[in-house]
Amino acid sequence: MDDNTKNLIQNYIENNEICLFMKGTPDAPQCGFSMAVTNILKILEVNFKGINVLEDQNIREGIKVFSDWPTIPQLYVKKEFLGGCDIIKEMYESGELKKFFENKGINFKNN
Repeated sequence: MDDNTKNLIQNYIENNEICLFMKGTPDAPQCGFSMAVTNILKILEVNFKGINVLEDQNIREGIKVFSDWPTIPQLYVKKEFLGGCDIIKEMYESGELKKFFENKGINFKNN
């Protein structure tokens, strides 16, 4: 991964409390896994930045190297990598994801 790609990824993560590297956009996900994570974040009513990896092949491949995680989507919260779709779904279903957001001081839209 080149330095430009690494810096771009780092900037997205540092400048957005919740950052989702995904296929498509939050309003038009282009894979089922990205849609699932997007829907969970919308249900929890948190603001998040969706990064469409399909628009930039360097980011698409670079994020996998950056996080040492082979799949997309990838969710970062306050600069911390949480994981992909399966982990986020598990955390949501157990109630752990909402608690994680609360512990990190994430604001929910309805508060």
